Amino acid sequence: MSPEDDGLQTPDLTENIESPRSSPEAESKKRKRTEDAKPISKRAAKRKKSKATSDPLDEALDTEKGINHAIGHMDPQLLADHVAQRNRRNQKELSTVELEDLRIPANAIEDSTDWTQPRDLEKLPKFLEEYAQRSHKTKNIFLKSASKNKSSPHTLIVAGAGIRAANLTRAVRQFQTKDAKVEKLFAKHIKMEEAIESVKKSRINIGVGTPQRIIDLLNDGALKSGSLKRIVVDASYIDSKKRGILDMKETLVPLMNLLRREEFLERYASSENKLQLLFY
Repeated sequence: MSPEDDGLQTPDLTENIESPRSSPEAESKKRKRTEDAKPISKRAAKRKKSKATSDPLDEALDTEKGINHAIGHMDPQLLADHVAQRNRRNQKELSTVELEDLRIPANAIEDSTDWTQPRDLEKLPKFLEEYAQRSHKTKNIFLKSASKNKSSPHTLIVAGAGIRAANLTRAVRQFQTKDAKVEKLFAKHIKMEEAIESVKKSRINIGVGTPQRIIDLLNDGALKSGSLKRIVVDASYIDSKKRGILDMKETLVPLMNLLRREEFLERYASSENKLQLLFY
């Protein structure tokens, strides 16, 4: 017997049931899924990547004055970690063991966090005077004096570029006398042969230059490190692109090669013949 035969009506199961397509809520969810599935544009992806990889120290960069203020707040351990981090970033081809070999120990770095003045060109002479007196072995060594041996500076100031080194040279020219020369040790407008000749014939108190030129002069034998008392790295300075000597591979690699020379490493923590390593 059919339902019609017993007088009962079969209910219409589709009556009053809305199609999912007609539901505003369903349409909204569908649109959201479609938008989420859309590929991110190259520009948006670049912005997202840039935001994710931004350096936490960027807020300390004063582009108007050309100073990375963070350097001045780093104690020796923080500086050692900072340099190690820059090595990892700029020398990704090196293994963990090789990177560890590049590490400068914290006890090699002189603490200069108590220097509260700006680390600019104007204050550099006062900075040198202050920290030249920190070691009891250097109390009687005046910055205007030079070794009787030619080619033997007591201070090396290391910059990332020739133009910056030239500006640093002018900043410390006040320490030059007729018996003690502030020597230019950078390649800009100075050929290697000219540099060798000038260094060999001069009594030098302060040498200012770039890492690779200093290395080349040391390797040649023209520049001697026997009287060296301190190395000052021009670490706070940044250029118009917010880059300092520790931020670019082309300057960081030769700087590491210079600072980790065998004759320097054995003296950083020495109690008798200490070599000061300062980050200005």
